[in-house]
Amino acid sequence: MEDQADKTQLSIPEAVLLGHALVSRVAAGRGIRAFFIKGPASVIQGLRLPKVSADVDVFVAPSDLDAMLQGLRERGWRERPVDPDSRTFPKHSVTVDHPEWPCCIDVHYRFPGMENDAGDCFEVMWANTEDLEVAGQEVRVPSKPLGVLILALHALRSPFLPACQQELEFLTELTNRKRYGAAIMDIASATGSLAAMRPFLEDLLPEATSVDWPEASTEWRNRLMAKEPGSARLIALAQAPLKDKPKMLFRAVFPVPEVHLSRDIYADMSFRGRLRQHRERWVRFLRAAPKILRDLRETRPPRR
Repeated sequence: MEDQADKTQLSIPEAVLLGHALVSRVAAGRGIRAFFIKGPASVIQGLRLPKVSADVDVFVAPSDLDAMLQGLRERGWRERPVDPDSRTFPKHSVTVDHPEWPCCIDVHYRFPGMENDAGDCFEVMWANTEDLEVAGQEVRVPSKPLGVLILALHALRSPFLPACQQELEFLTELTNRKRYGAAIMDIASATGSLAAMRPFLEDLLPEATSVDWPEASTEWRNRLMAKEPGSARLIALAQAPLKDKPKMLFRAVFPVPEVHLSRDIYADMSFRGRLRQHRERWVRFLRAAPKILRDLRETRPPRR
């Protein structure tokens, strides 16, 4: 006889759609302004080619982050372990999961590439949202120009990946066809994301357009340089003050358990299991080392 639990188990696409409705209700119940980015909403809006989303991405103001997380905790959601090294990995979201749900929820409170104050960026983005029906419930989502900007910023973090290249090509064609360029420029300027968006926007602007492109932040440049396992730690170590380097080097060689659990929440944390995780971590790094050195040489600024 078939197990009843198997019949009622949510599939990932179902869970993601229902997760939007759940998060929207949590936000409404606490008076939190929240809107959903990426995921099925962007496919419904025509901003993305059809694809299955594995999680729910919701955006809230930084001041509302704790309230949103508390609302989710009350419904059984728990925060996933993260690497505590915020210098190497600047945080922009909190991921929560639930033992009875096959998807996670990413609660965003800032977005990489947007350099202005996170609270100010949220206000700009909130002013560029609209209603969309998802899972039988109206939720807030980005306007189409803002949606393009968010998806482009996400893809521009790893423009060397084929999937990101395909997404950028799709967004470029869409922006040209729908003439979203001017609106995207306005939002990019208001959120301080012109530097990060420059590779995407430059070819979309009329030739006579003059833009004072700002310099990209160190955080954004580091994200672009960190292409391989371990490269982000090497970059952070090189940039850190001398007094901080010994502790950072020690933690890179002897990571805390959260580092392993951030990759796999079910990782074996017994002594033997941690030794195996440690060995596998070094294998990944050593395999990537030649490419890391090559990438760092290519991105090093020329000597004057």
